[in-house]
Amino acid sequence: MNETSNTTTLPEGHPVQVYFQEKDIIHTLLEELTAVNPYEEFQKYTNIFNQLHTIERRFARKENQLFPFLEKKGWIGPSQGMWSFHDNIREQFRMLRSNIEDRDFNIIKTNTPYLVNGLYRLMEVEETVLFPNALELLTESDWIEMRKGEEEIGWMLPQPPAAFPSVAYVHPSEDCTIREMPFSLENTSHYDEGHMTVEQVNLLFRTLPLDLTYVDENDRVIFYNRGEERVFPRSAGIIGREVKFCHPPKSVGTVLKILEEFRKGTKNESSFWINFKDRLIYIRYFAVRDADKNYKGVIEMSQDITDLKKIEGEKRLLDWE
Repeated sequence: MNETSNTTTLPEGHPVQVYFQEKDIIHTLLEELTAVNPYEEFQKYTNIFNQLHTIERRFARKENQLFPFLEKKGWIGPSQGMWSFHDNIREQFRMLRSNIEDRDFNIIKTNTPYLVNGLYRLMEVEETVLFPNALELLTESDWIEMRKGEEEIGWMLPQPPAAFPSVAYVHPSEDCTIREMPFSLENTSHYDEGHMTVEQVNLLFRTLPLDLTYVDENDRVIFYNRGEERVFPRSAGIIGREVKFCHPPKSVGTVLKILEEFRKGTKNESSFWINFKDRLIYIRYFAVRDADKNYKGVIEMSQDITDLKKIEGEKRLLDWE
């Protein structure tokens, strides 16, 4: 295969043509980053580094748009190998970011070439292997569909690229195109957004680490989820019951006040947190309204956030073993 086949005659806005536009920007930034002395021109180095770090948008488009389309064609190599390459470069960015914050100029000069060389190598693989093969495997409709998804992620370019194909972009919220689903729709219902069976919906609610209760516009309980570890006990007897009879007398007044304000449209959310059995419980109420803003009830959500409050820093590695 000609390594550069089909990459120079692509129409404006084609995803691969945009990748090549970004490549020129990346090359320029890498040259500038290599030339600048971080000790003498620290702010300039930092500015170039920050611009280069927007390459994360390029990685996100590849991982969430290009790679899935290639997987459908049976080519899973990029999803496995190149994604790991991305993560290695992300780690180099994190290390250099830490060096910059510490103003450790000697380490910055030591670590910069690793980032620069890694990016040059990545772009070489993209240009000689990834993009030529993708152009042979994917159809015009694939690229059009891919470009729609890319709009939500963004690019490294100073301005959005030309439309592809050359028609006005339709935001996903306004996209009513009926697509062929790659899975069976038998016994499913359509939700916002997607299709699930009743069993899948029940499994979803049962798995959520939240207590959810839905009270309709008539103040009647019509639903609660049956999770494994509920914060507050529930039984089937509350279904159809007036919500004012589902709370302790001391809190009924507050609940009714929330419902009144939600119904009037003056409020849409209310939050509380309490200590319950030595655990910190976060309780939230959300007004439910239809497309015409008509009041359709309230969702009560309770969550044990005791352990969440203890989280600090980052956790990026699996620690199952």
